Amino acid sequence: MAVITQYVVVRNGEEKMTFTSKAEADAHDKMLDMVDELVPLLEKSEALTSEQQVEDMAFFLAREREQVLIALGAKKPAKKKAPKPAPKAVTEEPTPE
Repeated sequence: MAVITQYVVVRNGEEKMTFTSKAEADAHDKMLDMVDELVPLLEKSEALTSEQQVEDMAFFLAREREQVLIALGAKKPAKKKAPKPAPKAVTEEPTPE
């Protein structure tokens, strides 16, 4: 028999999602917190005409929060590391006899 540890994200008494790692569950819960904060702001927009559009946009912005912060100038983009050159193959030259 196997023992499986599961982490369940619950909102308003409703199970939202189940994870096998605490870090993933915490990240999802944090994203849901962001959605809860974004919805009232997005409801003020005249561009989003339905409740579903507002919710979809809130989820999108929460998922892409790093890019949103960069776009707003609140965060610097991560510097890309230059790839290391592949090591040169060493070939043995035949020794003259």
